[in-house]
Amino acid sequence: MPPLLKHVRRIRTPDFAAFIAALFLALCLMPAFAAAPPSPSETEATLAAARKQIDDMRKRVADQTDDATLVKQRNDALDIQSKADAASEALTPQLASVTARLSELGTPPEGAKEAPDVAAQRMQLEKNSRALDAQIKLARLLSVDAAQTAEQISALRRTQFKARLGERRDSFLSGQFWTEFNEEFPSDLERLGALRDELTTAVGQTPKWGWFLLAAAAALVIAARVAIGRVLLRVTATRVPPGRLRRSFLAVALLVLSVATPGLIALLIQTGLDWNSQLSDNTAALLTTLVATVCFGGYVSGLGNALLSTNRPSWRLPPISDAVATRLRWLPGMLGVLVVMIWLAERLPVLLNASLTTTITLTGIVAVLLMATMGVVLAIGRRLRRQSIQENDAPVPFWISLLLGAVWTVLIISLASLLAGYVAFGSFMAKQVLWVLIVLASAYLVSTLIEDGFSTLLGTSHRDTGENEKPSMRDQAAVLLSGMGRVAVALLAIILLLAPFGEGPMDLLQRFDQLRKGLAIGEAQIRPGAVLQALLVLALSLLSVKVLKRWLSNRYLPTTELDPGMQLSAATLFGYAGVVLAVALSLSAAGIGLERVAWIASALSVGIGFGLQAVVQNFVSGLILLAERPVKVGDWVSLGGVEGDILRINVRATEIQMGDRSTVIVPNSEFVTKTVRNVTRSNPLGLVQIKLPMPLSTDAEQVRELMLQAFADHEDVLDTPAPNVFLDGIDNGHLIFNAKGYVSSPRAAYGVRSALLFTVLKRLNDAALEVSSPPTMLLASAPQAAAPIGALPPAAT
Repeated sequence: MPPLLKHVRRIRTPDFAAFIAALFLALCLMPAFAAAPPSPSETEATLAAARKQIDDMRKRVADQTDDATLVKQRNDALDIQSKADAASEALTPQLASVTARLSELGTPPEGAKEAPDVAAQRMQLEKNSRALDAQIKLARLLSVDAAQTAEQISALRRTQFKARLGERRDSFLSGQFWTEFNEEFPSDLERLGALRDELTTAVGQTPKWGWFLLAAAAALVIAARVAIGRVLLRVTATRVPPGRLRRSFLAVALLVLSVATPGLIALLIQTGLDWNSQLSDNTAALLTTLVATVCFGGYVSGLGNALLSTNRPSWRLPPISDAVATRLRWLPGMLGVLVVMIWLAERLPVLLNASLTTTITLTGIVAVLLMATMGVVLAIGRRLRRQSIQENDAPVPFWISLLLGAVWTVLIISLASLLAGYVAFGSFMAKQVLWVLIVLASAYLVSTLIEDGFSTLLGTSHRDTGENEKPSMRDQAAVLLSGMGRVAVALLAIILLLAPFGEGPMDLLQRFDQLRKGLAIGEAQIRPGAVLQALLVLALSLLSVKVLKRWLSNRYLPTTELDPGMQLSAATLFGYAGVVLAVALSLSAAGIGLERVAWIASALSVGIGFGLQAVVQNFVSGLILLAERPVKVGDWVSLGGVEGDILRINVRATEIQMGDRSTVIVPNSEFVTKTVRNVTRSNPLGLVQIKLPMPLSTDAEQVRELMLQAFADHEDVLDTPAPNVFLDGIDNGHLIFNAKGYVSSPRAAYGVRSALLFTVLKRLNDAALEVSSPPTMLLASAPQAAAPIGALPPAAT
């Protein structure tokens, strides 16, 4: 086994994660220690220069027709906007600090002279405050002007782009086009020769040992690519938790390698060509952008290889058959090359100042190659689809047929536009098909990684906890977070697909940078970073509340003198207060002050009063029950025909368990506004009472002793208070004996009374003492109207 793999096996996952986190934190904090913040004078000079640059740009932008120049000016405007925002963010804390120091000094005393040092300090602070306030206002105004300038340039580019799309030139099928091409192409070849001579000179000016070193570095990059790929496969199979996460993680890791490898090699070639900075500015800019384009081509190629996964079919993410993946294994590399060719066809004529016919020819050739590649893919897919239908006798889903038909239609329209002379429109349609394919494939891979990551790392395994185990909070968090992540990916994909007409990937990246700075809703500034921070604060706060509540319930409150019901009430009140505090902290982290929340709450109070009156009433009643504790968990209560034990006091209602083990949900307001009988509130003892009628001739003392002995012999009857037998009186010739005893809980009284009745009746029977029947009255039917002669009257009872 290679030493690197042995070392990887010895690395524990937590240690490796901690090392990565520490390295990332160090890289994030490095710029903060590398450079000191600019001084106020430097900031003022920078803002003034930027103000002049924006004014000059606005004067010239309306007359610009070159798209490359417009792109550069737009990037400059966005760069000025970023610098202005950074300056504003850097000056705001300084102004707050100066304002705080002025507040500490207070207002100067009236009628009294201030100390000279205090007066001088106050004057300097007021001067700094005015200067900082002016600079912040200038930076914010400059940011707005720069954003408006960038938007103006974007609108101008879109207008020119639409005009170019609708512009018609001579068709490739016409002889006039090729005549003009033959006349202008030699001069274009001379310009290309000049670029070739410049690059050849640059190659010769770089020392041979430099090229040898760069070639060795390129070989090392390729070898490292192979070695890292094997290590990633081994680590993914042994360290990543089992499940789909292994497949999606490996696909993303290989995609990163596919981007880095050609990008590093292209960067090495650029370094060799510009070894002594001998290239012209335009050529150097072309090579720099070419490196980024090669990285994007590597991304497209790596994305296709990751999804097809021809070398590891069992690790393939999308439901693609092996036959389709094998037949299309050449497609990712081809698309990566086409991406670079498309960029060269757009940028190289601008750099060479090539003729229009040469530009149209290059654009048309690249578009035809792209359309031919897509046509071949569609033809292969159609052939394999027919073969699959014949073998499996399964119809193709309608949406797939509809999608393929739409792609065929777009390709036919693009080819017809090229042949008719609308080269810009035809090329644009073909490139948009490729762009849609890249966006959808990227969205699928990222959403799959998010789903697999959250479900594997946060979700619980029901194979270990049992099939009937309910989903835990981790499962809920995994589903919620994965859903939020996939929705965000879907929105991002929609933004990329429905971009303004004519905008490219770089323009969209600039727009995403604007979204990063936030969205103003009224006076509140909602930023994605602040929202993520608020969600993190909310999650940590709720987790802290849950941990503290569990500590209170299990550790602290049991050591106090509070009864279990009061302990539960205290823990519940703490949970309510903790949730409110967590929400308040998260809103503050999102940049929404509590005063705005109070204003919104007051605005909604009217609607709450009308629509949620009962809910609010029950909530307040629940708080009253937890605070005053007229009833508590464990009490035996009777309310409106409902009698049972209180199981739980919730926010809106209270759960009562009946004698038949059923549960009744009673609104909390019922306990506050109605009469409640609490059997166990003041006295936890249960009364057992037995009344027996005996004949008048019965020996009363013998019956009394017998019943007292029965109470004394039962183990659940308490000795204190002692049981007793009373003679209630004489009723209808019967002696009424009333025996009373107490048990530890009213809930045990019914069972004990039944057992005592069995015992007392048995002992009375053994002692030959007869229990009288209770006095009753039976109603007889009325006599007949005409009884037959000699018949007896009805028996009287």
